[in-house]
Amino acid sequence: VYSLRELFLPSMRQSTALGPGNSSVEGDVLQEHWLVDDMYTFENVGFTKNVNSIKYLTCADCEIGPIGWHSLDDSKSFYIALKRVKHE
Repeated sequence: VYSLRELFLPSMRQSTALGPGNSSVEGDVLQEHWLVDDMYTFENVGFTKNVNSIKYLTCADCEIGPIGWHSLDDSKSFYIALKRVKHE
């Protein structure tokens, strides 16, 4: 299902090193997503460890990401950012 919702996703490549003096994460607020209710809808999607109450979705083959977002508070909503994947 196509979904319009503003979600922050960290950049796929960070240009600055995170550390004690720099804790800001670069990223994008993306609005266009596919919303699915089953994590197995897409093949080869992996998940990061929990970041607060969020798991980020990544490519399981190459581990590039995040390509999407999942809130642990809503077990039936998985968002895949259209700008982060190639679709035909």
